[in-house]
Amino acid sequence: MTDFETIIYERPADKVARIVLNRVDARNAQSMRMLYEVNEAFDIAAQDDSISVIILSANGPHFSAGHDLRDAEGAQLVAEHQRVGTWCGFGCDGAQSQMAIEKEMYIGLSERWRNIPKPTIAAVQGKVIAGGLMLVWPCDLVVAAQDALFQDNTVSMGVAGAEFFNHPFEVGVRKAKEMLFTSDFLSAREARELGMVNHVVPLDELESFTLSMAARIAEKPLFALRLAKESVNVAQDNQGRVNAMQTSFAYHQLCHSHNQQVHGMLIDPSFMDRTFAKKSADPQRKG
Repeated sequence: MTDFETIIYERPADKVARIVLNRVDARNAQSMRMLYEVNEAFDIAAQDDSISVIILSANGPHFSAGHDLRDAEGAQLVAEHQRVGTWCGFGCDGAQSQMAIEKEMYIGLSERWRNIPKPTIAAVQGKVIAGGLMLVWPCDLVVAAQDALFQDNTVSMGVAGAEFFNHPFEVGVRKAKEMLFTSDFLSAREARELGMVNHVVPLDELESFTLSMAARIAEKPLFALRLAKESVNVAQDNQGRVNAMQTSFAYHQLCHSHNQQVHGMLIDPSFMDRTFAKKSADPQRKG
């Protein structure tokens, strides 16, 4: 079995694999290395005929704080790994490199995980912010602890939404707009009412509940599970999801280019000023 730096791969039950995010000190913020390791772990589970269900979970109090904005390994790691897409230009100047990296690492991986031909379950606790949604939303089922909070704060950063723009299909059009415009959190209960989450359970039952669900699903014939999953995914795609995703990704890249020209960085720096001001105003607030 492959040794990983940022995740844990385990077999907690018969026919069940579990991928565990394990950058607890960074609130499981997604470095490029973590994303490639998650992808490799998904590949291991997908290609193992003794596995029928894959769980994605996280150690620590929070599932994921989003993209690790301090990570600078992007182009180097892409060069080291087998690419999941056919995009190129990772070492080019201007917008080309950033778009290529995000097309590979963000939307490319999320789309790939969504279409893995085995049922996947996200087990979520604590905060799930922006890029964290791009780990949860590709999964077929979502089990949330009662303390789970979901947020896309990218508009506050001067960007038109996360790269895997599944918002309207997860929470509906009205709530998607509110979620983006305000950057407010959705509670686990609200997310369940909107259809984004399947079950909400006490935190101390999250692992056992999810594992029990996975074990029940794993009893079903795998070929039937695969075709049922693909049928639902195709139905969603026929509603326009693929075209909407392509358009929103292009707008996302336009925002990056705009911010780079105006501010000299990929996001609007006023976001960091506001965030720092909030932390300074609340001495109990951490990170």
